[in-house]
Amino acid sequence: MSIAPNSYSRTRKRLLAAAASLAIAGAIGFGAVATGTAPVLADAVRVEAPQVPGFADVVERVSPAVVSVKVKAKIEPASDDGSDQMQDPDGNPLPDNPQLRQFFKQFRGFGDQNGEGGNRRFNRRDHNNDQPRPVAQGSGFFISDDGYLVTNNHVVEEGSAFTVVMNDGKELDAKLIGTDPRTDLAVLKVDGVGKFTYVDFADDSKVRVGDWVVAVGNPFGLGGTVTAGIVSARGRDIGAGPYDDFIQIDASVNRGNSGGPTFNLNGQVVGINTAIFSPSGGSVGIAFDIPASTAKQVVQDLMKSGSVQRGWLGVEIQPVTSDIAESLGLKSQNGALVSSAQDDGPGKKAGITAGDVITQVEGKDVASPKELARLIGAYSPGKSVDVTVWRDGKSETIKVDLGTLPSTDKQASADPQQPAAPAKPAALADLGLTVTKSENGKGLVVTDVDPDSDAADRGIQPGDVITSVNSTEVNGTEDVAKAMADAVKSGRKAVLMQITRDDSNRFVALPVAKG
Repeated sequence: MSIAPNSYSRTRKRLLAAAASLAIAGAIGFGAVATGTAPVLADAVRVEAPQVPGFADVVERVSPAVVSVKVKAKIEPASDDGSDQMQDPDGNPLPDNPQLRQFFKQFRGFGDQNGEGGNRRFNRRDHNNDQPRPVAQGSGFFISDDGYLVTNNHVVEEGSAFTVVMNDGKELDAKLIGTDPRTDLAVLKVDGVGKFTYVDFADDSKVRVGDWVVAVGNPFGLGGTVTAGIVSARGRDIGAGPYDDFIQIDASVNRGNSGGPTFNLNGQVVGINTAIFSPSGGSVGIAFDIPASTAKQVVQDLMKSGSVQRGWLGVEIQPVTSDIAESLGLKSQNGALVSSAQDDGPGKKAGITAGDVITQVEGKDVASPKELARLIGAYSPGKSVDVTVWRDGKSETIKVDLGTLPSTDKQASADPQQPAAPAKPAALADLGLTVTKSENGKGLVVTDVDPDSDAADRGIQPGDVITSVNSTEVNGTEDVAKAMADAVKSGRKAVLMQITRDDSNRFVALPVAKG
């Protein structure tokens, strides 16, 4: 069968058109399938920003030097009847109250039978066991390759046996070299195991508020825990003792971190975890470190002799308030006011008396009583130092041969005050006081205080004994009146009264009468 040329041409065109349509449809169909199995997506969001440095390199290098410290001791049973009656610090039994028991478990850090969850644990089943039992757990760190390590005194103070748990879990026996309760520091030693990875103390004078820090330790028995934060404050006084000068950090620190190190980004120890502020018992972002400068000196002494010998001035001191400064003619509130000089102290032997304001030691300014305690404590016993005092409106330098700070601070000896004589009270109306001569003839006994007076505002109470005014002994109201008149004549706005209460002395500045 033959096809005409024109008909063939038309047929070919139809076939080509159909093929083209199929090709287009196929392309469209293929595209739909391809899009369904492998969609073409937009690029993910990525921000090219400066990257914050991490702490991994620091942690990797310092972690082998940080250890857990387990403390054991022989503890006598609380009672003979086998009960676990709770006791107060003086050994008196406490009521068997479930809520009170739970409070003491949390406050003292008692954990479960495996010692997890706290610094301390107590197991009644060990009452008849003569072997030491676990009583505390904290942290520490090596400071030498031959096995010396640092921790807190409060971690080891109850212990008779000590175990150091290394970063890799290995346990080693340690012995106690020495403690210093005043700074809450202790040194342990691990012997005969080879060389240890150790860390060094930083120059904490270069530590600034806002610097990054890393704390490594053993919180709640969880060894090798790392937290990070910043230095929140410096020079914190938390009422722990005369050498308070803590670094405050916001890195998370909990029970069990005690004795552990806080590092800077160079892997140096800037402080030692020793306390936290916590209404809840856990970290709220306020922790306190013993500064490296304090720890370094104390640790050196402990390694050398097992104890710390500090210089002792033998005086009781108090802050200089603005009123006191005004009454003494001082231009600032710097210094430490001597409230009494102990009879057997080196200060009194050298001539320092109550009413003196210590302003310098060896040419170094004394900003406060705390600063004076630190300056004197830094010198060795027997050291001769120049102490500058403000007395009678002028500076005077006294050379003092320091003594040895006693293990328990001595109190100034004083005869017990006799009961106030009720007869013939006299009024010091300008001061809001009523006084009478003391029975032993020394000073004036306060018998009444006007509740609206400056004396009441400053804490003077009936029974207090006024022994001097502006460093002049007083035995009658005329002595007080004269001292006030002299103060007014000198252009001063207040007088400084020395008050004795319960065998202790303090100074109170009272404004003189106006007009």
